Amino acid sequence: MKRHALLFGLIGGLLIATLQYTEYRFIVIEHSVEIYGALVAVLFAAFGIWLGLRITRNRETVRETIVVKEILVPSETPAPETPASEPFAPNPTRQLTLGITARELEILTLVARGLSNREIGATLFISEHTAANHIRSILRKTGCANRTDATSYAHRHGLVEA
Repeated sequence: MKRHALLFGLIGGLLIATLQYTEYRFIVIEHSVEIYGALVAVLFAAFGIWLGLRITRNRETVRETIVVKEILVPSETPAPETPASEPFAPNPTRQLTLGITARELEILTLVARGLSNREIGATLFISEHTAANHIRSILRKTGCANRTDATSYAHRHGLVEA
């Protein structure tokens, strides 16, 4: 009797395993396109996340490098020995008539001393480009063609010290 129970148990287990296997094969074969599509979607999603993280990390590194380089660049020319402002009182009515700002007057004084845009920038702690923009504005307001004309104009009209 024990043999029969063992034999029936083994046969029953084998039948159940066969049914499970055929059901599994049927499901896999029946839904193979969906299973394949899901696997491809998971792979592409993982690749997209990985690529996005990699690109983002590289951009942050580049931004940090640019900021560090921008801050740490030393000035190539030393600041001039002459101070930026002296006790000279310019003609305020002429300054107002021309529309020259206090900063432009300060830059015109340095131009009259013969400083370059780079030296003006180092003296006033502004960029060379900003100094050039102020000088262009001064030339436009005074109607002068160049720095020499602007210096002569400033001396004639009492805007800078002679």
